[in-house]
Amino acid sequence: MVTTDGICPWAVEPPENRRYHDEEWGVPVVDDVAILEKLCLEGFQSGLSWLTILRKRDAFRRAFRGFVPETVAAFGARDVERLLADASIVRHRGKIEAAVANARAVREMHADGESLAALLWRHEPQVGGARAGSRAHRPSRPSCPRSSAAVASASWGRRPRMPRCSPSAW
Repeated sequence: MVTTDGICPWAVEPPENRRYHDEEWGVPVVDDVAILEKLCLEGFQSGLSWLTILRKRDAFRRAFRGFVPETVAAFGARDVERLLADASIVRHRGKIEAAVANARAVREMHADGESLAALLWRHEPQVGGARAGSRAHRPSRPSCPRSSAAVASASWGRRPRMPRCSPSAW
């Protein structure tokens, strides 16, 4: 369902939701830094509204050094304590440690010559002969069926030392 001006009802207000809807929602993400950020922020969102995360996103980017996998993967106990003391982000030890663990998993993939983006896009369903995220197929809002997300999550989890992540994060 969309409003008369073609946006989803959840995006009508406040302005942060509208901006996210118009500029980001449904747009394919194809690089590891952006995907790690999205994965981590989805984890921090658990139990909270997405609007809360959107409003704290710049603070998360500062606190997590731009979500560069190799940088976040190097975070240690002092960094976790620093993040727990940072009132500008969601301060939850488990979520912070999961973000660091996910960055370490991406770093391991890089060390093996692989990419998180390649792993995820390998499982994108084909629509009309083209991958749903490709230029050949750009619906107004591409979707990823839960089954494809579950397969990608299982692929991630089968890698040695890789934490499992929820397919709902994509």
